[in-house]
Amino acid sequence: MNPAQADANRLLGSPATHILLRGGSRSGKTFLLIRAIIIRAVKAPGSRHGIFRHRFNALKHTIIGDTFPKVMRLCFPDLPYTLNRTDWYVTLPNGSEILFHGLDSSERTEKILGLEFATVYMNEASQISYAARNMLLTRLAQKTCLSVKEYIDANPPTTSHWLYSLFERKVEPKGGDPLPDPADYATMQINPDANRANLSPEYLKQLESLPEKERQRFLFGNYQTAIDGALWTLDLIKRSAPIADANRDGVLLQMRRIVVSVDPSGCSGPEDYRSDEIGIAVTGVDRDGTGHVLADLTCRQGPAGWAKVALDALDLWKADRIVAERNFGGAMVEQTIRSVRATAPVKLVTASRGKYARAEPIAALYEQGKVMHHGRFPDLEDQMCQFSASGFQGARSPDRADAMVWGLTEVMLEDQPSNGFRRLTPAEMAMI
Repeated sequence: MNPAQADANRLLGSPATHILLRGGSRSGKTFLLIRAIIIRAVKAPGSRHGIFRHRFNALKHTIIGDTFPKVMRLCFPDLPYTLNRTDWYVTLPNGSEILFHGLDSSERTEKILGLEFATVYMNEASQISYAARNMLLTRLAQKTCLSVKEYIDANPPTTSHWLYSLFERKVEPKGGDPLPDPADYATMQINPDANRANLSPEYLKQLESLPEKERQRFLFGNYQTAIDGALWTLDLIKRSAPIADANRDGVLLQMRRIVVSVDPSGCSGPEDYRSDEIGIAVTGVDRDGTGHVLADLTCRQGPAGWAKVALDALDLWKADRIVAERNFGGAMVEQTIRSVRATAPVKLVTASRGKYARAEPIAALYEQGKVMHHGRFPDLEDQMCQFSASGFQGARSPDRADAMVWGLTEVMLEDQPSNGFRRLTPAEMAMI
């Protein structure tokens, strides 16, 4: 075992609860973490441990079919195990189980929600959303002789990813607040050079010959500061303080128009992790022509649920109308909203251009300093920073960014009447 792998094993035995091994391609991260899980399973009879990846098919080919049996053969040759190929879990002689699950199926997600684990391990976590990770943490609750652990590996994504916020900056990705117990989060970089004995010279030569951006990620294991040709970067975003209930009325008086915009998906409810979320944004334009992103209310709800979220936002922000994309299901979006409130002001818009073409004029407004975010919207901003000329670079649909683009397009680029709505005076506000 080389020094880097020995250091990684010491890290895995540390008191930290959340442990990230990040680094280049084929550096041994997955091997080390699976070995650590098997050791934990052997130590605690009857314990349960989960290995997760965004796509189950990828997990089946890489870990179930390759790395796991390799670890067992090389490190635990005398330890028998059985693999259930129906529900995809391994049983050890002491009754401990190691389950393999993808996060791309609502059926698999429902099975996860019914179980408790002593260890959860996210493989290739750069592809896993922060919401899915937090869902897994709610299952990290099995009482055994072990302390619970979250293991993660990743080829480092961009610095806008939740992994960077949690493990490098030690801040909560959504709110930006410092972590209350930063020592619970430990990280280590391990690269292919540390695993040279198990790699062919040709493979290392291939990594060396990659373009610089890919070399930095897959050979040196470094985070990427931005996506090439990205429409947005974080330093483009002007910010103001989040809008508290106490000062909402004052902000509303400054706005010439406010809309609630909806980017629909086929999501059937909160447990449907297979479908994209329903993008819902509240945006406005003030009397000086500056755009404002007031709220990101994106949710994972069925039709009645997301319609209520949009209508509640219409009331709370005294918006002119709801703007919704027509393309998904045609008139279904309008019918869904009107089934909850028949008189709701709704405007349907059609995506006649691609996502990049729609987003580009809004990104230009950001470059000109004409858009303000009220607070931090990390999930929305992460999607914004993954837009580039070659398309959206994220793992899922940019539902939040699409909703924001529709809203700002409506209030800043479309010369539309406000449908009879107007901002209330302070005296009228007081009567509400």
